[in-house]
Amino acid sequence: MTKANQITMHAADEYQSETGQRDLAAGVLKQVKQDLRRFHDAASAIERELYLDAYRWLTANDFSWPFSFLNVCQLLNLAPETVREDLLGDASLGTFGHWSRRCKRAARRLQTFISPVFTNERNGSAAEPATIADALP
Repeated sequence: MTKANQITMHAADEYQSETGQRDLAAGVLKQVKQDLRRFHDAASAIERELYLDAYRWLTANDFSWPFSFLNVCQLLNLAPETVREDLLGDASLGTFGHWSRRCKRAARRLQTFISPVFTNERNGSAAEPATIADALP
């Protein structure tokens, strides 16, 4: 094997390792988000412990182990305080509040996606429909 091939293989292995670490970090963050929301008002001792584990991980300020909250944020290029606020705020909403927030986000994305259809182009190639019903097939 040539030196160039070895360097290329090493770079590919490094990239794959970094990608795997980011995927794992994102998975850990996603699981914490689910645990905080699902077990926020837990009744059983096991569910309360799952919530507390997620909460402790989220509020810890250490870099001592590879997938601590601060290391995960650093790996994913996220601001720790912003993530904490979002996750703790989302968890306190409960199920109805969570789905309400998700629906609002989806509606905003849909509006952003569809809005160019309803704007009048300056070159005259598209006419602005009188109503939304006129624009739909």
